[in-house]
Amino acid sequence: MQNYTRPLIVLALLVLGGIVLYALIDRNGDSPLPLLESSAPREALTVVASDLEIPWDIAFLEDGLLVTERTGHVTLIRPDGTRKELPIEDVRERGEGGLLGIVLHPEFTRNGYVYLYMSSPAESGTTNRIVRYRYADESLTLDRTILEGIPGAIYHDGGRMEFGPDGHLYVTTGDATEPAIAQDLSSLGGKILRMTDEGAPAPGNPFNSLVYSYGHRNPQGLAWDKSGNLWSTEHGRSGVQSGLDEINLIEPGANYGWPTIEGDVTSEEMRTPVRHSGTHDTWAPASLVYHDGSLYFGGLRGEALYEAVIEGTRVVELKEHFKGAYGRIRTVRLSPDGYLYLTTSNRDGRGNAEDADDRIIRVNPASL
Repeated sequence: MQNYTRPLIVLALLVLGGIVLYALIDRNGDSPLPLLESSAPREALTVVASDLEIPWDIAFLEDGLLVTERTGHVTLIRPDGTRKELPIEDVRERGEGGLLGIVLHPEFTRNGYVYLYMSSPAESGTTNRIVRYRYADESLTLDRTILEGIPGAIYHDGGRMEFGPDGHLYVTTGDATEPAIAQDLSSLGGKILRMTDEGAPAPGNPFNSLVYSYGHRNPQGLAWDKSGNLWSTEHGRSGVQSGLDEINLIEPGANYGWPTIEGDVTSEEMRTPVRHSGTHDTWAPASLVYHDGSLYFGGLRGEALYEAVIEGTRVVELKEHFKGAYGRIRTVRLSPDGYLYLTTSNRDGRGNAEDADDRIIRVNPASL
């Protein structure tokens, strides 16, 4: 009688290997999907929250998180994981618009000020504005509108806000699908704005207005490095000709070229990006933080956490983390204790949502 034991064992191993390989294929079926346990040490990755509705931005409290969800409310996530929903009035969720950025005042512990960037109904369809609230006792109370009349549309609404090292508020705005306004210094669209905490033009602005830089398509990331340089990420062209997403070094009064130039094209008095994604790759960058020599940003279409290693004012290396593992990654925030917090955006109509989406994931950057 022939011995069939060895062939049967080999066949079983081949079948088992095929099952494992299939499990590691990502949503597009063409590359390995890094699993939570295999991407980094187990303690390096933690799902902080799940089942969220397009979480757009995060602010860190001493006792929890405030998370904007584009559908129109702020969610308080307590340290024990329980939540409280804080509705916001006059939010219009449409396309890429809705409740977007959130930032705390530098003296938040004294005044409780929370700034929200939101899309609201207008006669023309949509307008964007910045509204200040006061947070106390797990509630938000309307204080005042800081700035209104920012062009809005179904696409390209900007929405990122940061208080800079100078104590002033910096805000990104999109071209609201009207590229020409990015070059119009009288328009607030397609710009990076710089203002006081009350919404007035900050002293020293280059055009004696709110405008700090212009010629932007849809910037959605702001971060300062250890030398005080201001960096921004910006969405490039879309549609059939996608790609050419940008990492820009921002200088006051500079023109970043949209819609006249993009990519490596040059023009007198216009700035080209320090790094772009090329014509065959699309990051769709939607955030930016600086940590330990690198700029980190989320990629929506790119479905990755990107790390741009910088030396001075150059990007010397670009790394991809968790490519395809969690779908669309929108926001990256750096917590006070040095962790990266990522938000997924798989329920925004452009992703493949899973049962747990959308999520907030905490990452130890030392594990990357």
